[in-house]
Amino acid sequence: MKKTTENKSNPRLTALIVTLKNASRAHEANIWREIAKRLDAPRKNYAEVNLSKINRYANEDETILVPGKVLGSGALSLPVKIAALDFSEAAVSKITGANGTCMTIEDLVRDNPKGSRVRILR
Repeated sequence: MKKTTENKSNPRLTALIVTLKNASRAHEANIWREIAKRLDAPRKNYAEVNLSKINRYANEDETILVPGKVLGSGALSLPVKIAALDFSEAAVSKITGANGTCMTIEDLVRDNPKGSRVRILR
């Protein structure tokens, strides 16, 4: 049986999955293994999270990880750091308007290799 990583055509995504698995082993952080597992699944199973959900579940100055896409529906009133595979244009403008930060999952792994104090939303 082939791994689904071999079926992925996006080179950024396959490199990210390998990076997450390596970071999980190197830093003994199971969070990266879990995110790699979610990204290794079919694309239709990726998370699509609206800003209203992030606003409802996040605390101020918290780091949120979305293993999928962040959509711009709703309002964001908290300055939070959000790491995701992709962002819609509306989401980026609303996050920066609320003094938040948009980052890629690669940036989060580099900045926080242990994966501590990160909340995963799906």
